[in-house]
Amino acid sequence: MDGVLPMDSQLDAYDRKIVDLLLADGRLPVTEIAARIGLSKTPTQTRLVRLREAGVIRGFRAVVDPAKLGRDHVAFVEVKLTDTTEAALRRFNAAVMAVPEIEQCHMIAGAFDYLLKVRTRDMRDYRRVLGEVVSGLPHVGQSSTHVSMEAVKDRAF
Repeated sequence: MDGVLPMDSQLDAYDRKIVDLLLADGRLPVTEIAARIGLSKTPTQTRLVRLREAGVIRGFRAVVDPAKLGRDHVAFVEVKLTDTTEAALRRFNAAVMAVPEIEQCHMIAGAFDYLLKVRTRDMRDYRRVLGEVVSGLPHVGQSSTHVSMEAVKDRAF
């Protein structure tokens, strides 16, 4: 298998502990992870490599405070497209990837086609992004905005 988890395999208790520890602190050294899960360094390192190769661990990043970066205004935007052919969806998806203010984009099964999480400085900046950017994305027909007043739970995976 060369370190890759089979598609139907389940993570064991050690793998889950490793993932939980890294979710809490992605900068933990291997020796600390090993000590906390009760394995030595070498098998822990082997598991980390296998989890990365299998795509369970996709990478590491800094968790920042958006308010300190001047980007604490969050709006969720329901987007309804005028065309939902595969080609239209690909064009929309590609265009979304190029917009830094769109933090997340989810295709939705329901009354609208996509849900966007848009992060900006303030309402004035959001209105500019909505009018100049989101509305100009390929095949956008309608949008509806919901402004977040407070993030009660915001856990990144």
